[in-house]
Amino acid sequence: MGLPGLRRLDHIGFTVPDLDEAHRWLVDVLGCEYLYSLGPFQHDDSDWMTTHLAVHPRAVMVENRWFRCGDQAVFEVFHYTSPDRRDPATSIPRNSDVGGHHVALYVDDLDAAIEHLRVSGVQVLEGPTASRGPAEGNRWIYFLSPWGMQFELVCYPGGKAWDKEHPREEVGA
Repeated sequence: MGLPGLRRLDHIGFTVPDLDEAHRWLVDVLGCEYLYSLGPFQHDDSDWMTTHLAVHPRAVMVENRWFRCGDQAVFEVFHYTSPDRRDPATSIPRNSDVGGHHVALYVDDLDAAIEHLRVSGVQVLEGPTASRGPAEGNRWIYFLSPWGMQFELVCYPGGKAWDKEHPREEVGA
């Protein structure tokens, strides 16, 4: 039995070194829609920040901004100050590091999306790569945000091999 009532991914949160730069990049380059901002939040007289968010008790969440990216994805983008903050230039984990991660975005036309990123000055890694095995039908490529966070574009208009071999039953059927 898994998590009771699990329906879908709600949002992805990440912290950036420059919220205004991230805002411009998410809106102007990726095409996300800015939704709203919250903050600041801090607790100078308790351990609330540690017990609720697992950050230093005197950390300040200066602001967070919410963005809708495409039809589903929502990003919650944070700007923090904290006495124990790591250097943003060296603290972003790579996929090979424990805690490593990336955000994958589905696009309808991978080649057009790659060209848009390149024209926009985004560092695009080698590729695109065509997947094999259960993921056959998928093409993908990684790119980096201005703050070094890894993103991926994926496209599988005809579906992936595994999905074709294991169709999901429709909900309520």
